[in-house]
Amino acid sequence: MTLSNLRKIFKVLGICLVLAYATAAGLTGSPVLDASLAQAQSSGAVPGNSMGNISDAELWRAIRKGVAGTVSLPDKKAATLVQSEGDVLRAFRNGPQAKYGVWLLIAAIVVLAIFFMIRGRIKIGAGPSNLTIERFNALERFTHWLTASSFIVLALTGLNVMYGKYFLPALIGKSGFATITYWGKLAHNYIAFAFMLGIVMMFVLWVKDNFPNKYDLGWIATGGGMFGGSRHADTERFNFGQKVIFWAVILGGGSLSFSGLCLMFPFEIAPFGPTFGVLKSFGVNVPTDVTALQETQLSLAWHGSMGVLMIAIIIGHIYIGSLGMEGAIDAVGSGQVDLNWAREHHNVWAARVEAEGAASSSGAEQQPAE
Repeated sequence: MTLSNLRKIFKVLGICLVLAYATAAGLTGSPVLDASLAQAQSSGAVPGNSMGNISDAELWRAIRKGVAGTVSLPDKKAATLVQSEGDVLRAFRNGPQAKYGVWLLIAAIVVLAIFFMIRGRIKIGAGPSNLTIERFNALERFTHWLTASSFIVLALTGLNVMYGKYFLPALIGKSGFATITYWGKLAHNYIAFAFMLGIVMMFVLWVKDNFPNKYDLGWIATGGGMFGGSRHADTERFNFGQKVIFWAVILGGGSLSFSGLCLMFPFEIAPFGPTFGVLKSFGVNVPTDVTALQETQLSLAWHGSMGVLMIAIIIGHIYIGSLGMEGAIDAVGSGQVDLNWAREHHNVWAARVEAEGAASSSGAEQQPAE
């Protein structure tokens, strides 16, 4: 066989291979053939739209808004390159929550200061009697101070997390701020359980005295004696204003506690999805497909908002119980309040306690001597 014949054979084989490959490409979708066809059909554009059918801006906008791909990792959250709700949360916490929160706290202090300048301290109308009546026993006072002291620590450490970064580093340095924030966060987490215990004890001890009754409308009609005048409405052990504070602490404190537990145990407690489901059944347009990470983010937003609201409420409570009203602080101090104070502010309750005390004393006097 000559060299010329070998060349002819290789040419024939080459042509056969090209024809075979072209046929297979038509059946299987060869990238080379597809690219050739795309080149022919696109009049010189990028073959096959290699960047996809959308522009770079649209692609990154979809990623920015949290579009998810597919991953083989056990943690399917890794399929989302950008979790956009995190940026929404950051914008909310650094924007409306921080802004309106600080204005609420400033407004509470300013309003109370103006009220004090106009109204002054609410005095005991008849003056102190130098006789006392028991307002709260030892267990009740312990419950009050357990709840109050733990709430103060939680409030200060929480406000540090929300606002401390804006001014404390300039005052004590970044290292000092990092140190107090670290220890404050630990205190916040552990002392929270003391606060939870306190609100449970408060509920058990005082819920029976904090249901609405017929005297509440009279208290509202007279403004609770807060705006002057010597007349005080008939009131039981707790007046309407104190009942509002009680339920604010129970419900608001309970909500704070629960959302705090959601943050301490993320991805394990998920209340918002079921809650949104209930709201949607009443026609409220809310999303019900809430991821575990979104649950934690919503808990953080709710916890911060409720925390600021509760601090504003408690500022008012502290004012009335100390500077704002003569004799009120004694109730949670010694537990004994002046008899005239009790008759003016809680006359129905005071009359009942006096009657029970008189009956008890009379019974004791009638006991035969041994």
